[in-house]
Amino acid sequence: MSHNLVAMLDERLADGDCPPLEGFKHCIRAGAEDLARRFHAGERVEQLVRDRADFIDAVLCRAWDLFLPAGSEAALIAVGGYGRGELHPASDVDVLILTGPDPEVLASPIERFVILLWDMGLEIGHSVRSVPQCVAEAQGDVTVITNLLETRHIRGDAALYEELCVAVGPDQIWPSDAYFSAKLTEQEGRHRKFDDTAYNLEPNIKENPGGLRDIQIIGWVAKRHFGARTMQDLVGHGFLTEHEYRDLMAGQTHLWQIRFALHLLTRRHEDRLLFDYQRALATELGYQDDRNNLAVEQFMQDYYRTVMRLNRLNEMLLQLFREAIVLKNDLGPPLPINRRFQARNGYVEVVDNGIFARKPLAMLEIFLVLQQHPELHGVRASTIRLIRAHRHLIDDRFRQDIKARSLFMEILRQPTGITKALQRMNRYGILARYIPAFGNIVGRMQYDLFHVYTVDEHTLRLIRNLRRFSVPQLTNEFPLCSRTFECLPKPHLLYLAGLFHDIAKGRGGDHSLLGARDAWDFCKLHELSDYDARLVTWLVEKHLLMSMTAQRKDIEDPEVVQAFAAEVGDFNRLSYLYLLTVADMRATNPKRWNSWKNSLLSQLYTSARNTLARGLDRPQDQDILVAQKQTEARALLARQGHVGDAVTDLWRSLTFDYFLQSTPEEIAWQTGLVLDSGDDLSQPLVEIRSAPRGGATEIFLCVNDRDNLFAHSTALLDQLALTVQAARIQTADHGCAMNTFFVLEEDGSLVSSPAREEEIIMTLRVGLSEPDSFDAAVTRRVPRQLKHFDIPVEILFDQDETNQRTELRLRSCDRPGLLCRVGQAFAEHGVRLNNARIATLGAVAEDTFHLTDHENRPITDPDQLAELAKSIRERLTA
Repeated sequence: MSHNLVAMLDERLADGDCPPLEGFKHCIRAGAEDLARRFHAGERVEQLVRDRADFIDAVLCRAWDLFLPAGSEAALIAVGGYGRGELHPASDVDVLILTGPDPEVLASPIERFVILLWDMGLEIGHSVRSVPQCVAEAQGDVTVITNLLETRHIRGDAALYEELCVAVGPDQIWPSDAYFSAKLTEQEGRHRKFDDTAYNLEPNIKENPGGLRDIQIIGWVAKRHFGARTMQDLVGHGFLTEHEYRDLMAGQTHLWQIRFALHLLTRRHEDRLLFDYQRALATELGYQDDRNNLAVEQFMQDYYRTVMRLNRLNEMLLQLFREAIVLKNDLGPPLPINRRFQARNGYVEVVDNGIFARKPLAMLEIFLVLQQHPELHGVRASTIRLIRAHRHLIDDRFRQDIKARSLFMEILRQPTGITKALQRMNRYGILARYIPAFGNIVGRMQYDLFHVYTVDEHTLRLIRNLRRFSVPQLTNEFPLCSRTFECLPKPHLLYLAGLFHDIAKGRGGDHSLLGARDAWDFCKLHELSDYDARLVTWLVEKHLLMSMTAQRKDIEDPEVVQAFAAEVGDFNRLSYLYLLTVADMRATNPKRWNSWKNSLLSQLYTSARNTLARGLDRPQDQDILVAQKQTEARALLARQGHVGDAVTDLWRSLTFDYFLQSTPEEIAWQTGLVLDSGDDLSQPLVEIRSAPRGGATEIFLCVNDRDNLFAHSTALLDQLALTVQAARIQTADHGCAMNTFFVLEEDGSLVSSPAREEEIIMTLRVGLSEPDSFDAAVTRRVPRQLKHFDIPVEILFDQDETNQRTELRLRSCDRPGLLCRVGQAFAEHGVRLNNARIATLGAVAEDTFHLTDHENRPITDPDQLAELAKSIRERLTA
């Protein structure tokens, strides 16, 4: 079809009545439409990208001939991806216009040629240089020499092009060893930008580890050192087996398929797999929802598994290139390790290629060897190839072998290197072979904003977090976790629980229960005692218990702590669960982890530990607890000069919940502020400080109460770009509202500068002093990613009989202004808010509100609750 389009272009150009630009524009549009039609019809993407390059060649030749007369000392050269003969629908058309020593002679026709290319609708990247200029630019820039490696002559002076090829050859500039080292450094830097993982929620299919760039660097190095024209040449050079070559090409084809579809979908050069496109791409490429997994999750899992394979091939090939190019295959003599392994040039290798066939157990032993020899950098590439070729030998018989089981447990018991060992085992496919259930989570993603890594990557990061608790040099990161870890009798049980905690994701049903069964079977197979097996199984089953309790319940309430401690049962389980929870939450979404969540977990751990120490049969009496807090608070107030009836009178006007939820230090601080301010509340009292228990910035408001006070306060906080972590709402008998908000900056940090504190105080004082000018306008944008998650508003009511209040649990899509809108609904329906606990899980807000009517009674009228729920739902879905 492209030949027909070019023929039609020739006819239009020959027709003097048709302006050349219109002919070119029509040809380019028709070519793009034909390309899209063929892709949707199922033609192979490899053919399409090459056909597009050929088509653009033909168009550019005709444009060149319009302006550059025959015999001109200039040549049109394709560079970059276009130089390789590969063009996706919206890829840049990169060209070099090579000139003779006097380029000014052709300046005008070259300028008109380039303008025509832009006007006809091509995305052109162009440079105009002579051969000496090309050499000068390339000498100091590895990117330029890389572009010049991938060149094709399209039109013009062919001799000039040959002169360029000779001038930039490895015998002139950038010898292959220097070039290889520079490209390796470049790749390492690029990978660091993506946190050294291909498993990002919105990956870049070109730049991410395992992406197209990782394939291209192999081709560039091969071309520079070996003069290879194609990847298949590497098979002849002995760097790739036929199977690996097919694997490499299959991976490239899969990524090309996605990139091609992405360009057609976005109608621009786009290489990021944003949420905006993932669902549409999954549909376009034929994926369908099934009972357990969305189409988009299947699509992304295939993507992640592809880049994992490519990343592994990239690692192996670059190591082989290093041996051949940098070391000139002079690796020195091998250093014996044991009968099966030896060290060569800092890497472990098998003593002969038949080891894994004769002794499959060595495929586990090699990772133990690396742990026991930290001076080694990794596995030699030739041995990686052997592992991949023999991993099928890890079968049921292998898993039943007591030696295999002993080796695996020994890996988990080592004092160092556990994280790297498991990461390598996953990368080389050994972990999925040894624990078949693990294979199900390799590359598996969850389509939400909470889980930012695939399940296997999340699991390995969790174990890395656990390991950090054991490193003495890192005790300042999480001091309580480090102290707790030191007392663990068997840390390897914690790693096992981490390995299995999410292993049943994507199988349908409750993944905690299914994973617990897998963990039990594994523990018994590996001959752990019943006690140890029950501990690991319990941790897997209950791995969400502590995070859910800390984030969704009022952990100041002794009954909540008592119930949690009763479910945990003993100190040992509590310690293991605490460490697992902190590591899990940090590995789920590091950007969502903050000091507030850390403080909640440490507070719950400490409170539960005290409860267990006191004895589950001796629950803490709330009256005694409040009396103790008041006694301590009075002592603190006495140091400030506040004694006598003033304190007593103020406290009489406050509810029991106020003292239950506050620490003695908080009670003393707030009481002192109110007493110091006197009786005049015509101007709001606003104070700010870092919360004594850490984790958040505490904002205290004392102002005359009114129905929309919570809505107004949260609107102002939202306009200040502060995120509310929790709120305590207290109204004294004389109508004074004493409200506390625990907030963080938008990036999860504490409010840290005096100037920022002053801004917050003045904004709240001015805003709250003018109740009639309440502005609920949302000034922050809804994040782009949130727009792609249709999360229905769910509202549940429950009656808290003990505390005589109504609990409202809200689940909805998180967004700026959410609390303000909820507060407006409360004001509209005459509902008083006593307490709020805020939890944001990715795109989902899961907030809990404790409510009463204006007489401080629970709200029990079903019609009133239904109307309140309707009002909240309408405001949040507007």
